[in-house]
Amino acid sequence: MTEKTSYAAAGVDIAEGQRALDLMKQAVSATYTPEVLSETGSFGGLFDALSLFSSMSHPVLVASTDGVGTKTKVAARLDRWDTIGHDIVNHCIDDILVQGARPLFFLDYVATAHLDAGQIAAIVGGAATACCEAGCVLIGGETAEMPGVYAPGAVDLVGTIVGVVDHDQLITGETIQPGDAILALPAVGLHTNGFTLARSVLNDLDWQSPHSDLGQSIGEALLAIHPSYLKPVQSLRTAGVNVRGLAHITGGGVYDNLPRILPGGLGATIRRGTWPEPPIFDLIRQRGKIDPREMFHVFNMGLGMLVVVPPGDVSTAQSTLPGTVHLVGQIVDNQGIVEIQNLGKDS
Repeated sequence: MTEKTSYAAAGVDIAEGQRALDLMKQAVSATYTPEVLSETGSFGGLFDALSLFSSMSHPVLVASTDGVGTKTKVAARLDRWDTIGHDIVNHCIDDILVQGARPLFFLDYVATAHLDAGQIAAIVGGAATACCEAGCVLIGGETAEMPGVYAPGAVDLVGTIVGVVDHDQLITGETIQPGDAILALPAVGLHTNGFTLARSVLNDLDWQSPHSDLGQSIGEALLAIHPSYLKPVQSLRTAGVNVRGLAHITGGGVYDNLPRILPGGLGATIRRGTWPEPPIFDLIRQRGKIDPREMFHVFNMGLGMLVVVPPGDVSTAQSTLPGTVHLVGQIVDNQGIVEIQNLGKDS
């Protein structure tokens, strides 16, 4: 008697993996541009960069890899998988945007204990939509089924992005000087960081029903999609704003991320109360009795992307992005120290 396929019996379903690929093909192909020379399912993605690079005097490739962390646990609790694909693409776009790059292509990695083709297709479909919005190609990826490595029901999502910037358009932070203004492009929520703490303190609450303090459910607030700041930053530069530095506020919050772009000897003062803080942060702080400084070390606290510009460019920036860019601080002589004023005020 023929035994059940041994690989499936061991926990890996090749047929389900192929079904996932079939379900996601159309969404992935929709991201393709004339530069793509390969097809979905190829061993490697082929991208013809010659035509794009020929208009640049000195093209520089910029690459980054990141993940959505335990935001996948939120998606699992709500059984909603279409948003985290957006999150990982936009997170990676924002990381390379810090150095002035625009995205060329993206690759995803989705791993789980047991493949669910519909679930994987929803995740990758979200990533494909985000890629289309950014003019970025979803050129390849990997779907891995690894029972014994991942716990049942667990999902891991990671992305890699490659972008390009002309050398004379690189944003390095090296021209930042004392007195420069710090502007903020706002965050809509946690984005892709701090979910282990958030889940811990909110675990016993109802995540499905509308919450009076949030104007939406806790689940909706936690799954709010990490935005891409590509178009706002491009608008600022097109308007002639001298963007001297960009800091994507991710894991480590303002305290760890802003100093990464500052020249030696410089620090920053951030004035709390000059930007809107999404109410989900106050709920987390109250429920967990968390010190305000710890909140700014774990979460973005509403500061999605910090933009450092000369003080004379602030009005141009604000008129270019009316109502969506906030003057939140300035650069000071302070040897890498970030001070957040009014830290004790309630969110």
